[in-house]
Amino acid sequence: MTELREDNSMMGQRGVRLGIIYTDIYSMKVEAILEAAIELAKEGIKVKPEIMISQFAIGNELKRAKGIVINTAESIFKRMHKRIEFKFGTMIETPRAALTGSELAKYADFFSFSTNDLTQATFAFSRDEVEAKFIPFYIENKILPSDPLAQLDTGGVGKLIKLCADEGKQANKTLEVGVCGEHGGDPSSIEFFNSAKIDYVSMSPTRIPIARLAAARAAISGERKSTV
Repeated sequence: MTELREDNSMMGQRGVRLGIIYTDIYSMKVEAILEAAIELAKEGIKVKPEIMISQFAIGNELKRAKGIVINTAESIFKRMHKRIEFKFGTMIETPRAALTGSELAKYADFFSFSTNDLTQATFAFSRDEVEAKFIPFYIENKILPSDPLAQLDTGGVGKLIKLCADEGKQANKTLEVGVCGEHGGDPSSIEFFNSAKIDYVSMSPTRIPIARLAAARAAISGERKSTV
């Protein structure tokens, strides 16, 4: 499909923008996930899938995508004569999405912040290019204190995350909020995520030991501050 080719797909028709127009993409994926989960359930293995929609900026995009997922799920449950529980949530990658947490929480069971993509969108640069072009110069000349793609920019991107998480949890008391991306394995970033009351972080397997230690230190530090 040459008409879908883009120079910078990170800023174009991807994720939800593709799925709600070409609905068979979402239907096919949901069908594969839920059919597999139902087969496992029939074997006595309990699973609870989490279906996550990406790259949206408008609440109505998420609402429409959820409709596709729910309709597909109901069709599968009817055909396979079995229902299973699953969660529906979204990956937050755009500044507009981060600014509308209370609206998005109406449709989502969980938020997962893609901090790499959110950083890219907030700074308006391509993460595939800037580290080789100007990030080293910016750090060397103290224009930036650190590489924002490696260590979370708490003054900008972090504010968006906290705002969205706070609004989302106020609107949906059962909302689960997590972080997806390499920032989840950075000790200083983990300290911020703990203060922002993020429920979980994910990262590459090799970073798990350091991340667990950083999370423990952040939790202890937070407890000490709360008792002062």
